[in-house]
Amino acid sequence: MDNKTVVITGANGQLGRALRIIFPNAIALTRQELDITDEVTVKSFKWQPNSIIINAAAWTDVDAAEKPENFHQVDLVNHQAVKYLSEAATTHELTLVHVSSEYVFDGSQPVHNEDEPFSPLNVYGKTKANGDLAAATTNKHYIIRTSWVIGDGRNFVNIMQDLAMRDIKPSVVNDQIGRLTFTDTLARGIKHLLETNAPYGTYNLTNEGQPASWSEIAKIVFEKSGKSTSDITPVSTAEYFANRPGVAQRPLQSTLDLTKIERLGFIPENWQDKLYKLLDKPIIRLS
Repeated sequence: MDNKTVVITGANGQLGRALRIIFPNAIALTRQELDITDEVTVKSFKWQPNSIIINAAAWTDVDAAEKPENFHQVDLVNHQAVKYLSEAATTHELTLVHVSSEYVFDGSQPVHNEDEPFSPLNVYGKTKANGDLAAATTNKHYIIRTSWVIGDGRNFVNIMQDLAMRDIKPSVVNDQIGRLTFTDTLARGIKHLLETNAPYGTYNLTNEGQPASWSEIAKIVFEKSGKSTSDITPVSTAEYFANRPGVAQRPLQSTLDLTKIERLGFIPENWQDKLYKLLDKPIIRLS
């Protein structure tokens, strides 16, 4: 892929920033530079034949996606924009890499493989599933399904760090199970698929390791922040959202089967090892 141009959309997001490090010569585009929700803009963009589009743009506010007034924009970003990129990929003979989510599943299976039928529980999941279908309409595509993303930006880990610094003792759900995905791992996995000319299709990609609950992860963060693990109160998802109307239903099982990508030679680092390395860095107070 040395002679191919890599174009990153959503370049200012958590994953976009990691991709810019992994692909330093890429054309990194923010929404201001390329609005992928505008069909005319995508069609008129000067795509170079045989280049690679890595779409890291997404609407990720799961609860806000449930509001009817937001549906049009959620669908534009997570579904229609992918359709426009897929059409451009077909027209200009591009490779499309699209990042998906385990929220396309209802979480009824303990481990999700790439062939599991879609069964989303919420609007976000439905639009992501439709985006996957759109990405698959172009021949040269990689759909990267991931979960629980941690990168340069506001995320679960630094939110827990901030709470620990402020001596807040939060309730955290203990029945949603999965693995963290660090954006540098995600970016390296994408690069591996491209560099090895892996067969096109869908690939699960998270960090490796024993699945855990959000409350177990929060306890690690609090302990590494010098606090007691007893500061975390484990609660069920039903209890946590009991007095919060309008929130999105979450899948309880988010663990993704990594067999397919590991057979191609990419073995992600253990999520706990990555988390401990991250927590050894200085804590940055959130604004």
